[in-house]
Amino acid sequence: MAFISLCIAAMLLLGIVGTTRSWLSRAHEVVHGGMALVCGGAALAVLLRLAAGGTEVDVLVLPIGLPWLNASLRLDALSAVFLLAVNLGGCLAAVFGWSYARHEAEPARVLPFFPLFLAGMNLVLVADDAFVFLMAWEFMSLSSWLLVLASHREAETRRAAYVYLVMASFGTACLLLAFGILAGEAGGYGFDAIRAHPPGAVSASFAALLVLLGAGSKAGLVPLHVWLPLAHPAAPSHISALMSGVMTKVAIYGLIRFLFDLVGEPLWWWGGVLAVVGAVTAVVGVLYALMQDDVKKLLAYSTVENIGVIVIGLGLALVFKASGVPALAALAMTAAMLHVLNHALFKCILFFGAGAVLTATGERDLDRLGGLIHRMPATALFCLVGAAAISALPPLNGFVAEWMLFQAVLNGPLLEQWELKIGFAVIGALLALSTALAAACFVRFYGIAFLGRARSPQAEQAREVDTVMLSAIAVPAVLCAVIGVLPKLAISMIEPANRLTTGEGMFDAGGHGGWVWLAPASAFGNSYSGFMMFMTILILTTLAVFMIHRYASNRVRRSIPWACGFTDPAPLGQYSASSFAQPLRRVFADQIFGAREVVDMPAPGETRPARFTLEMRDPAWDRLFTPVVRLVGWVADRVDNLQFLTIRQYLSMMFFALVVLLVMVAVSQ
Repeated sequence: MAFISLCIAAMLLLGIVGTTRSWLSRAHEVVHGGMALVCGGAALAVLLRLAAGGTEVDVLVLPIGLPWLNASLRLDALSAVFLLAVNLGGCLAAVFGWSYARHEAEPARVLPFFPLFLAGMNLVLVADDAFVFLMAWEFMSLSSWLLVLASHREAETRRAAYVYLVMASFGTACLLLAFGILAGEAGGYGFDAIRAHPPGAVSASFAALLVLLGAGSKAGLVPLHVWLPLAHPAAPSHISALMSGVMTKVAIYGLIRFLFDLVGEPLWWWGGVLAVVGAVTAVVGVLYALMQDDVKKLLAYSTVENIGVIVIGLGLALVFKASGVPALAALAMTAAMLHVLNHALFKCILFFGAGAVLTATGERDLDRLGGLIHRMPATALFCLVGAAAISALPPLNGFVAEWMLFQAVLNGPLLEQWELKIGFAVIGALLALSTALAAACFVRFYGIAFLGRARSPQAEQAREVDTVMLSAIAVPAVLCAVIGVLPKLAISMIEPANRLTTGEGMFDAGGHGGWVWLAPASAFGNSYSGFMMFMTILILTTLAVFMIHRYASNRVRRSIPWACGFTDPAPLGQYSASSFAQPLRRVFADQIFGAREVVDMPAPGETRPARFTLEMRDPAWDRLFTPVVRLVGWVADRVDNLQFLTIRQYLSMMFFALVVLLVMVAVSQ
């Protein structure tokens, strides 16, 4: 705990160093290099702690905070798992940002807030009382808001920052009310005091709803996701990776800490609501990702989908825990927490890859890329690993987590409630749909950006980025492969956190079959071996290459790729991102997003080009936020009249308010 506290203090110090760029010429190297070392050290410390068992709890009380109150910090197994994800992502982002920031228009605007952002996230994860938690949460939100504003001269960026700030404030307000309910009449804001006096069922349910709104808005649950596709693309790419791959996981930590630790014994319908919200989030997120031509918006919507998958796991774990089946709760929780680590890794790969492409071409539009595999072969290779991992293809890490999640869904019929049996079947179908659509989404992303021919001069002239940026992309790619081939290494480190939240570890029931095979328990589920899958793929690929070169031809023949049977060398004749998405858009998006295609075809004899226009609307804006904005505006207009009252009217209003309050006090007593 002391070492993590020192790391947080070092991050705050580096944030101050970041403000000195005007007189410290090497502030850029000091901040990014220092953050790489500090975050790397913190990640290594928690990794060693988890590898050694990770069951101990460290508490530290600092003599700072509100008057007569100290700041309580606590490091347990749950905090350690999320600290690993945060600091590993922070270390990689610092290394990538070292080189990437040189290509930014105003890198100095990032330097002070990058360390503060990571310090805020670390502090949330070790907070042991409501005051520290909320202060750190707000610190995290404000520093990330300032990072979103890095390119503040663009109107789109300012709008993204405004929406993000509103949603962040809404989330903090919900969490503040939730803590108020949990503190109860005793008013104990320390987590130990809250655990010792759990609220009643009604109060706990209300607190759980507020937590779902507060943490869910930060995580990006539908319909509170609207800020993600605006804010993530607006920030620099390494900050986008942190916001998408790491900050959303801090929100997931908040959900777990509240629902599995602080609120008391859960009710099964909390998990049902959580799983349904997660399933809807997963499907809507990936559908929207499929329609995006902007690479960073595509990745932002993909984060919505992955958050949905994680929340499905949390919902299933809550249902199983409340139903008295801790072994299955442990299975679902393991799947959720493994996906937390996985998503942090492959989102770093993909956002760093997008940053590398942006550096080399200046383009984010898929329809202006293409053919980059020949000009940026290393970036293309690592992005292929990231795309395959996020599409849940074996033997990579994404498959392991989703396979375990399906194992939990398939055991739903063991529950007694008929509504849960039906609900699990529906959630399983939605999960399968989102998984299939995610694979289509990243085939589209990779195929259009890296394969085929260059669709613009910028893509034609692209060059590979430097080794510093490539190293930051390579490390998570290697980790995706290692966790996929040997998943028990990661799952064993998650086990203590699993026991802390569900009361049982995934392997406590036995039947895990050694280090090669992964089986949740002998009583349920099937077995899977990433190692055997990897060896099978390796052997079959080697055999196929040998057979082709032995019995076919050794000659390498190159031809125009992806011409759909035509020999026209024009790049615009290729399948485009819009063409790829059209069938799925016509099946799914017409009803959900109100997609409307307009084709302006010139009459015979006209020389102007034909034009295709696509319009889509986010139902969350139309059906939730726009009415709320209008209502707030209407109320604000009415309240605005109060400033024009006379003195007598003000005094009368205060008198009647006092009478109403006295009546309320009398009734309550």
